[in-house]
Amino acid sequence: MIPVTSFAGKTVAVFGLGGSGLASCHALTAGGAEVIAADDNAENVTKAAQAGFITADLRNASWDNFAALVLAPGVPLTHPVPHWSVLKAREAGVEVIGDIELFCRERRRHAPNAPFVAITGTNGKSTTTALIAHLTRVAGYDTQIGGNIGTAILSLEPPRTGRVHVIEMSSYQIDLTPSLDPSVGILLNVSEDHIDRHGTIEHYAEVKERLVASVQAGGTSIVGVDDGWCRDIADRLDRAGKNVVRISVKNPLASGIHVEHGSIVRTAGGARSEIAKLGGIGSLRGLHNAQNAACAAAAALAMGISLDVLQNGLRSFPGLAHRMEQVGRRGNVLFVNDSKGTNADATAHALSSFADIFWIAGGKPKAGGITSLTGFFPRIRKAYLIGEAAQEFSGTLGAVAHEISQTLDVAVEHAARDAEASGLADAVVLLSPACASFDQYRNFEIRGTKFRDLVQALPGVKPVV
Repeated sequence: MIPVTSFAGKTVAVFGLGGSGLASCHALTAGGAEVIAADDNAENVTKAAQAGFITADLRNASWDNFAALVLAPGVPLTHPVPHWSVLKAREAGVEVIGDIELFCRERRRHAPNAPFVAITGTNGKSTTTALIAHLTRVAGYDTQIGGNIGTAILSLEPPRTGRVHVIEMSSYQIDLTPSLDPSVGILLNVSEDHIDRHGTIEHYAEVKERLVASVQAGGTSIVGVDDGWCRDIADRLDRAGKNVVRISVKNPLASGIHVEHGSIVRTAGGARSEIAKLGGIGSLRGLHNAQNAACAAAAALAMGISLDVLQNGLRSFPGLAHRMEQVGRRGNVLFVNDSKGTNADATAHALSSFADIFWIAGGKPKAGGITSLTGFFPRIRKAYLIGEAAQEFSGTLGAVAHEISQTLDVAVEHAARDAEASGLADAVVLLSPACASFDQYRNFEIRGTKFRDLVQALPGVKPVV
């Protein structure tokens, strides 16, 4: 835990008592603050009370007593309308901040030069965060990983020399962190997302930009420049005098890091050098993972990690569970769990990564279905459709070979059988549903775990080494 000493002797309101909210309560109390905890969910309030915190209805509280409101990132700050607690705070002139802001203030107080890598982007944040954490561990750092990837930042160990914090940040978290000052900031990409919480794509992009614009003096801003929003952001950072490293997986760069023919290449001042190879690394297949790897490599180089360590770290990266996770192999058939592919855009990344696919898809459908994936249909040898979306997807697939399997159990059995019988040298049974899980499973993790268990129970399936 990171005790928050910057509010010692003061009273702080904490609203939103999920994982990060409760961690904030513990950290503030450990640092000497008095905490008043609140939530719109009575169950969460009860849990906080059972943990020993003072709870109250902040509608009736005296806001003059509060030094700050620590807001959970899931609570609306601006759109569609500010939460009532935010309005109360603004009326009283009380600052509204989040748990990562508390971390930043502690780091600035106690270890301002401790490495702090912050990662954001519309897509790829979690994989890039996990990969950077893996690379820094391989390099011998005491690595703390958290933020939006799952572990509340204040639950981690405190900043100190030789310890790196690798933190995934959503746009909501950036919005609540006015003092954000990583030593390395990464913006992977920007595409339309979370407009309900930011109002416009322009405001969403502006929030993302803050992470790389606020890198501390002497730090490094790493920006993927394969979309127009990020190209403009990189140009603005350049004009502001920031140390910007541009990343591309689509085009060679005169200065920066790009990917070509399976290699990560660095260019500067007319010089060109290969810094790592991606070929044959199953956990980093696909153009999207090439971008993740290139950004992670740029972060590693900014931290002084050697090329040998970088290459070893990339090769030994196991990948994230449920994201292009290789869960088994039987003969020439590879089984891949991409249960995190809960919409067509995410599934496009998976379909683009293989040539001969026995595709398991379906679940609770989302707007647009799989019509945007027609360009990948020639890669699909057969599809196995499950859940509520089965009939709709059947209509979209048309002449593509497919069956309505209904359940995951049947789909895995039939896909494994057909893939093996195909005689293809590199057949892939791919679960990438292009749907939410909620019709049959509580979340994508449970669905992915079920797939993994079914695959590993098949006769002759071996782990992927």
